[in-house]
Amino acid sequence: MHHLHTSMIQQHTTRPEGAQEAESDRAEARWKRNFLLAPYLRDALVLRGVIVETFETAVTWDKFDAFYSAVVSAVTAAIAQVCDSRGHITCRFTHIYPDGPAPYFTVFAKGKEGEMVAQWEVIKRAACGAIMAAGGTITHHHAVGRDHAPYWQQDEAPLLFVDMLRNAKNVVDPHGILNPGVLFDCSNSGLVRTKSISHF
Repeated sequence: MHHLHTSMIQQHTTRPEGAQEAESDRAEARWKRNFLLAPYLRDALVLRGVIVETFETAVTWDKFDAFYSAVVSAVTAAIAQVCDSRGHITCRFTHIYPDGPAPYFTVFAKGKEGEMVAQWEVIKRAACGAIMAAGGTITHHHAVGRDHAPYWQQDEAPLLFVDMLRNAKNVVDPHGILNPGVLFDCSNSGLVRTKSISHF
């Protein structure tokens, strides 16, 4: 019986030479296709009344379990508050580092006609607030931008990094023409980190 069981396992798990490489190629092609189609899928879902939001962050391994629970709880509560439904939240790691992961969350919720922007704002605020309170960064590889700028002020970014970013901005955009006032205000003394920006 044991021999038969082992043979069955081998039969189902052993692949002909080259099959594993072919499957890997197919998986890569599927991933690339889905990655490129995702923005179009989002737009199609929004047109059908579905709120779609993605946000990414970074956190250390020792904080991740509590961090994940706090973010999911906050977003779930916000969805229940404004959507009268549970919604759906997914999380995956886009990057892995020795000191922690970069979690990437995707949120789907039922929208109400004429209220979807307001609903999204409540969900977005809940997500950003939970991320900051639980010790994560307000962004990871998608940068900051206007939506996240208010929370960047709370982010304890190393001064060396802020100085480096300010000086790079001074070199390539000394007059503050590109995205003025998003991360830095342009003043007579140069570029100064913005104090408060919010359109929520």
